Amino acid sequence: MKISRQIRHMTSKKEIKGRLFNLISYALLLIFGFVFIYPIVYMILKSFMPKGDIFNPYVHLIPSRFVLDNYKLLFEKMNFFEGIGQSILLTFTSAALQVISCGLMGYGLSRFDFKLKKLYIALVIISFVIPSQVLMIPTYLGYSELGLIGSKLSFFLPAAFGQGLKSSIFILIFYNFFNTIPRVLDEAAQIDGASSLQIFLRIAIPLSIPAVILTMIFSVVWYWNESYLTTLYIGEAKTLPIQMASVLSTMENMANKDPNAAMVNIPFKMAANFVTIVPLLIFYSILQKQFVESVDKSGITGE
Repeated sequence: MKISRQIRHMTSKKEIKGRLFNLISYALLLIFGFVFIYPIVYMILKSFMPKGDIFNPYVHLIPSRFVLDNYKLLFEKMNFFEGIGQSILLTFTSAALQVISCGLMGYGLSRFDFKLKKLYIALVIISFVIPSQVLMIPTYLGYSELGLIGSKLSFFLPAAFGQGLKSSIFILIFYNFFNTIPRVLDEAAQIDGASSLQIFLRIAIPLSIPAVILTMIFSVVWYWNESYLTTLYIGEAKTLPIQMASVLSTMENMANKDPNAAMVNIPFKMAANFVTIVPLLIFYSILQKQFVESVDKSGITGE
């Protein structure tokens, strides 16, 4: 009897501890989820808010009525279809070229031995650590001498040769992922007469789909949001983020004489920001499952 009571007592303690742990875990998840989701919810609700609600002390987060005036004004001031077309062309072409080049470099570092290999890997790591602002002026001068300023080739060519945005971290991701693939598969393919390129295309790439998806998603996000370098190297590119910035700047200049201009423009700014990130949200929602699996299999824990 005593033994059975002790077992029941221990079991009940374990159940209480388990429930308490689950309760704390869910509470922490809710807190962190709220921290990340609240800015997006705030932006969406504010974008549907009429201007009068900004000065209404009884209106905080939920609009008194939902209106589309901010979006109508936004689409009147910009060429949405041209902007999204330019953004898709620049972003997805650069991202695709970057995935191919970084995959080839990562495979080469993983599978081939050559002189100064460790030094090359160290240089890849150093290039990731160095801030991009430090290399901005020499890069611009180099592009100017090559006649690439004002052309989309200033983005396409670096991406094709492993020098795109954050390329170094993608090379390391592929390098580490290819290291997990047994070399026995390569040796078996070589016995069958396959070349290194065939092994890369038929064995390495199909097994490294998680790394490909991860690289593609991050490349798309970084290229899509990059407006400063786009303005610097291409100049007249009418991508969606650049059009948004131009429209907001124009609206603020027109309202400079109004002391409450910044407050009045809040719903309009929220609408502009939301329109800019909607394509990324759609892109991520399509690849959400693959993205989570890619992060898990690639061993990326965040920065």
